[in-house]
Amino acid sequence: MEWVFVTGGTGFIGACVLERLVRHHKVGVFLLIRAPNKRSAIEKLWRALEAHLDEEGFEEVLSRVVFVQGDLSEPRLGMSPKAREEIIERVNSILHIGATLNRRSERSCLNTNLKGTFSVILLAREIVEQGKKLRRFSEVSTVAVAGERKGEIVHEDKAIDWNRRDYDPYARTKKFGEHMVEELLQDLSYLIFRPSIVMGDSRKAKTTQFDMVKAFSILADLPILPLDGRTRLDIVPVDFVARAIADLHLRDKVDHHVYHLSAGVASKTAEEIADAMLDAFPERRRPIFVPWLSWPFEASMRALANLPKSSLSRVGALFSVFWPYIVFDTVFDNQRVVQALGEAPVPFTAYCAELYRWAKKVNFRYPHTDLPSRFEGLAKGEGIRWV
Repeated sequence: MEWVFVTGGTGFIGACVLERLVRHHKVGVFLLIRAPNKRSAIEKLWRALEAHLDEEGFEEVLSRVVFVQGDLSEPRLGMSPKAREEIIERVNSILHIGATLNRRSERSCLNTNLKGTFSVILLAREIVEQGKKLRRFSEVSTVAVAGERKGEIVHEDKAIDWNRRDYDPYARTKKFGEHMVEELLQDLSYLIFRPSIVMGDSRKAKTTQFDMVKAFSILADLPILPLDGRTRLDIVPVDFVARAIADLHLRDKVDHHVYHLSAGVASKTAEEIADAMLDAFPERRRPIFVPWLSWPFEASMRALANLPKSSLSRVGALFSVFWPYIVFDTVFDNQRVVQALGEAPVPFTAYCAELYRWAKKVNFRYPHTDLPSRFEGLAKGEGIRWV
């Protein structure tokens, strides 16, 4: 059985990837997790996977997961020497998904996205230097590494321009993360995945990620929208992203090192998304698009973000971070991944209305349930591996 060392497996994308790795591909996973004990680790994984599977499915995942206590921001990933030794001995590949999405904190991004990625690379090098075979190293990055853009179609090999300004510390540190992978793992098979705006799941309305969904819902409720209706929004569902990452990571032969996981030239415009919402909610009025309001709107959001903590400041912070990615009218060519998988992602217009309806119903908070009692017993026994 193949064993994959995974970071970020309890995040929005990572949980979907983990579920596919275990249940579809039947691999074993050494999962780096920031938790004080086995019970907390199981509960954290339950909350991450609850939207995707039932108790039987969760039990199947647990049967193939070894929890590795650690932290991306800590030296040597915060793992015990015993855990590191077992990983070096048994792991066949590394899938690095973990990252901080705190785009406003350079320190957080440096500690996790830069230093953490370097530590994962060092683990890969240690495996190889001890004479073990590492089949592949995969890094989940972001299309944000392309920096400031306007009205473009960006191809994988043309995305990195070191003379171009970055939107935020998140984009900058992920760009350097890619650079380290390419420079330090040249002798290994490596993949870099760049998701675009990942929002919702095309298979169901439920989601555990609400930041971008809340921004979308706020905009959907505005009678006047401060952007050009022809602006393309490169939005892709998490199920497509997870399938691409898991399947290509485990594939023996791939044609490229870098893949955009995006909607590409099929990205829908703001007008098309508004029309899809009108079809689902005929009682609504079509919004008026006023592009010249974009800059005043952005300035207002920045001002709100600087207010004392409140619901208004949180909305301001949300749009201060995401607005540049909404209005830059840039899409990321996805022909490579579509050819590799044999299908394109479901368009956002096909599921955005149900996503909006459900997110509003639960007030942008996933209705988590307690860890089922059957797993409480497992946490106390020997059925769950914890290193």
